[in-house]
Amino acid sequence: MQLSVSEIMVTIILLAWVIFLVTFLTKKTYEYMRKRGLPENVAVYYNRKIIHILAGGLVAVIIPHTFTTPLLPLTMALLLGVFTYIPHRTSKLMYWFQVEGNMYEVSFCIMWGVIITLGWMVSNGNYWFGILPVLFMSVGDAVTGLVRNTLFKKRTKSWWGNLAMATVSIPMGAVLGLAGVTAGAIASFIEHFEHHPIDDNVTVPLTSFIILILLKLYAPSLLTFESLGF
Repeated sequence: MQLSVSEIMVTIILLAWVIFLVTFLTKKTYEYMRKRGLPENVAVYYNRKIIHILAGGLVAVIIPHTFTTPLLPLTMALLLGVFTYIPHRTSKLMYWFQVEGNMYEVSFCIMWGVIITLGWMVSNGNYWFGILPVLFMSVGDAVTGLVRNTLFKKRTKSWWGNLAMATVSIPMGAVLGLAGVTAGAIASFIEHFEHHPIDDNVTVPLTSFIILILLKLYAPSLLTFESLGF
């Protein structure tokens, strides 16, 4: 498996972007929201969803256009998993987005890398098979959280949030045809349920990925990812 110089450079740039986002940019948005009078928990939760979109979502859509294998994206995701785990281990949280006793951002990083890698493997090199479940987790779930945080000013589950997620995830799913639409709809439903220590950063991408695999095996006519040309 040969890695090109351009892939290595893009990996460095993307890794630098995510680190800049979580260590500097969201710290500034936290300070801005606090000055505007938002409660600490609300500002933190908004920041977590900003990271979902601008780290998980943005980087995911860049992957198919840049990388020939998932090795470097997986490595980057695991490094970020360690990077976000260490503050919990050392009790030096990045307070503007991390919460004591809640390491869901760590599982986010790990699932992001694992699902994209598995998707690439089971689809003979088509990234979108794994990226779509990751986008449900990154963008769809972020929309859910933003709606709920706006309505209730705390981390909670509400069907209004799941409805908002569905309005985003179902159209995104169309990139893989009816199979993707089905996966997006079910992921939007599954997000409502959480059983600690397993969080929705695990259940959403894993469930939608399994659905895509099952439809690929038993209803391949519903899956149109072969036509994307990546």
